Formats: sequence, C-alpha cells, structure tokens
Amino acid sequence: MKWYRHIYIGEQARKNRYRIIGKIRRNKLQMDIYVITLALNASDLLDIYPAYVLCQRHFQKQEYLIVGIAKGYEEAINVVVKIVTEVYTKTGTFGIREYIGR
Repeated sequence: MKWYRHIYIGEQARKNRYRIIGKIRRNKLQMDIYVITLALNASDLLDIYPAYVLCQRHFQKQEYLIVGIAKGYEEAINVVVKIVTEVYTKTGTFGIREYIGR
C-alpha cells in the first residue's frame, strides 16, 4: 500500500486525518472511514473502499495507491468528484494516473 504525496482529504476526515492515516497504516479497524485508490484495472479511474477491508489479507497483497480518505460514503463520493474535476480542469482529460504521476 502506497500513499499519494498530496492526498485528498474530505472535510470531516480532515479533523482526525493523522489518527485515521495512522490506524490505516497499522491495520486497525475503522468504521465509516473510506479510502479512495487508483483503480487496479485500466478501464476505471478510481475505487472507493471502506478502510476496514484493507485489513484483509487479499488487500494487503495488492499494490494500492491511496489518493484520498473520507469520513462516510457520501464524503468519499465528494472527494472523488473533487479529484476528477481537478484533473479535468487542469489537463482537459480524465488521465488521473498521468496527473498523479504513476
């Protein structure tokens, strides 16, 4: 699991961002926290996962790049919209992988 240097954080998650990130790194269960990652397949842009699924062995074996965190699913959707809008505004494309530098 890797972290994007300029991670996008939802407004509610911003208050406890260091605690949230620390718990994710230590594989601690967190309810109502979501992570936004680059999609593993080439046909999708981003994926949203509840943070607790990252504790599963399957997810620990994969090489995910976490680009955002949010508190609540609705906030996760808002963070995804923010990312996609920013990439499209700055580049004129939906090339999130290229924008993020991967």
